[in-house]
This record gives sequence, structure tokens and C-alpha cells, in this order.
Amino acid sequence: MTHDESSDSIEPDGGAISSPFEVVSEYEETRSERYRKLYDAYVYAPLSIILRDWRARIGLTIVLGFLALGIIGPLVVEPTRVTEGPALVGPFENWEYVLGTDAQGRDLFAQVVHSTDTILKMVTSGALFTVIIGTTIGSIAGYKSDTPIDTALSSITDVFINLPGFPLVMVLGLLLEDHILGNPYAVGVLLSIAAWGGLARAIRSQMLTLRQESFVEASQAMGLSTPTIVFKEILPHLMPYVVINLTSAGRRVIFEAVALYYLGILPFEKLNWGTMLQLAYQARAHARPGALHWFLVPMVAIVLISIGLTLLGQSLDRVFNPRVRARHEKTTADIDESGETDEEPTNEPMGGI
Repeated sequence: MTHDESSDSIEPDGGAISSPFEVVSEYEETRSERYRKLYDAYVYAPLSIILRDWRARIGLTIVLGFLALGIIGPLVVEPTRVTEGPALVGPFENWEYVLGTDAQGRDLFAQVVHSTDTILKMVTSGALFTVIIGTTIGSIAGYKSDTPIDTALSSITDVFINLPGFPLVMVLGLLLEDHILGNPYAVGVLLSIAAWGGLARAIRSQMLTLRQESFVEASQAMGLSTPTIVFKEILPHLMPYVVINLTSAGRRVIFEAVALYYLGILPFEKLNWGTMLQLAYQARAHARPGALHWFLVPMVAIVLISIGLTLLGQSLDRVFNPRVRARHEKTTADIDESGETDEEPTNEPMGGI
């Protein structure tokens, strides 16, 4: 038997079968079809999932509303000033001051608008800092389990977990007053300086389980690098958990910022939700019916954005859930002549990891 003959498989009837690795697809994907698939996977499917979830619709509406208020609002609404209007005008009594005024005659709506921009910057920097640091350290420590890298990263994580977060932020806020004054991004990072430890520990635990899966072993056998395996192959399975923690970190930044501004610990250059509450409390607005709106306006803003982030985080769990995405992703080939997709509705509950 020659070398060429021995390289083929032999059927029972004596016929030869060429190696399956020699089979080449006759279908060649065009560039437009690749773009369509990317659109279906990263635009259509997420939007379809979000629009079908009432939590996502409500949460997204609230969050987008605050984004518009923080980005566009300061361009339209001028900053308020003392004695701009009558003192303690009630909400909706005067349409020039739709949410009323405080005891110094400052427009509460203008205060909320110009405070939202600052709060959003704090939330963005603080939430991203928590998630990026916690996810990176937890993922690497879990994948490199029982190695010196894991020992070092776990030790650092344990230190930050046991730090008293709120007192630490108070001390650092007083020490770094000159550096964080007027810089909401720095304040957001400061508020999250010790908050990533819990997330890193949880991600490490999840990684210890996922690193035993067959697809990880296959990636290792293919010789893929550690960063590729960790961040491209394993981490997408943790995205529902990461996204929920992202919104939770944003809510925590809001509450801590408001609390520290209310206590007068963090320095500020202009009024924000925390200082509004402080001034209202000092004027006993919570005990005066005619001034109660001064106290309630910033509280309602805090509650609304917190609810929006919570609902949005719960719904984004479905967006990153691969089983849910698989039922919503579609291409032109999935659409029949009647314009309907082959997608079937299901009542199967879907949850995160």
C-alpha cells in the first residue's frame, strides 16, 4: 500500500473516504453579511431583549432621563443664585420655579439639574473603577489558583475587604481635600477605593468553577494565552453578575456621596443633592409643611435614579445571558417569506450566574 492510499479511510465495501479536514465550505460570507451578523448580535438582539422586558423599559427611561438632565440640562437651564425668586415657593405654584425655591430663593429645579451632572460623573468613575479592578484581580486570581500569583492577589483582596470603607473614605476625603475639590471623577474613585474587594472575591470563586469546564481545557490545548482565555473565553460567562455589580456600585456611590456631602466631609464648590439635604435639614424643612418640598426634591431624585439603576441592572442580566441572546439573535436567513422569524416564545425563567 502506497503512502497516498494509506492516508485515506477505507469503507467496508472497499471505497475510500477523504479526510474530513479536507472538506472546504462552498459558502463564502460577504462583507455585508458579516456586518449584518454583527448588527444582529450586538445591536438588534440586546435592544429586542430590553424592549420586551418591562423592567428594562422603565429603568432605561429613568436612566436616560437623568443622562439628558445631566448632559443637556446645564446647557439649557442657567445656574440659580440667592434671592433669584421668592423664598419657599411651593412646587407647581409658579411655573417659573416648577419645583419651588428654597429659603434663599434659589430655584430647586436648577439645583437638581446642575447637581445631576456631578453625580453622574461620580457614578461613572466609581462604578467603573470598582468593576474593572475587582473583575481583573478576581479573574486572574481564580484562573491562577494555588499559585504565587493567586496568593498575592488574594492577600491584597483580603486587606481591602477588611478595611473600614466609610471611615477610610472620610479620612482620605479630609487629607485629599485640595486634590478632589471640583473633580467629581476623583471623588467617585475615592468613594470606591475599598469597594472592589468583595467583587474580586466573588469573581474568583466563580472563576474556580468555570476554569474546570471543557471549553477552557480546549482553549488551553489550542495554546491560547492566559489573557485570551480569561478575558475572552471565561469572562463573558460572568457578565450577568458583573453588570449587576456595576449598577450596584453606581447606587452605592450615590448614597455615599450624598451622605458625605450631607455630613460636610467632602469639599464642594457648588450645591449638590447632599448639600441641598444638609441646608434643608439645618432649616428644619422636614418639620415645616411650607418648606417640606425643599427636603423632598433631592430625596426623590436620589430614589428615582436608584430605582432606575436597579431595574436596568436586573434586565441587563438577560442581555448578557447567552441562552436568552441565542433565541433573539437573528439574521436575514432566519426570516421566511412571511417576514416572521423562527423564534418561538418561551416562559423559561432566565437568571444570571
